[in-house]
Amino acid sequence: MDQDVNITILDRNGVSHNIDAPTDMAMNLMEVIRSYELAPEGTIGTCGGMAMCASCQCYILSNHDLPSKQDEEEAMLSEAFYVKENSRLGCQIQINPEMEGLKIEIAPES
Repeated sequence: MDQDVNITILDRNGVSHNIDAPTDMAMNLMEVIRSYELAPEGTIGTCGGMAMCASCQCYILSNHDLPSKQDEEEAMLSEAFYVKENSRLGCQIQINPEMEGLKIEIAPES
């Protein structure tokens, strides 16, 4: 892994995890959460990352310039539970070097 970024993830129990996320594997935030097993299996990314279930909803806690929400993400968040102003779908956020220091919280299970 040539270039990893450090990301802090608060799981659904409020436990903070400092993880290294690879920037060279075309992973998204949902896949990183799943690979580190920070949510029980079957409770995150149930649609496989197609922006169709909102199970990977997370709250962006740090001030990072992330890509804008696309129509599919906006539509899914409009139907999801526990949505906040800083809600995003983890499957729609690709890991890249600019995410160094990103801090997120996994939204409650709906």
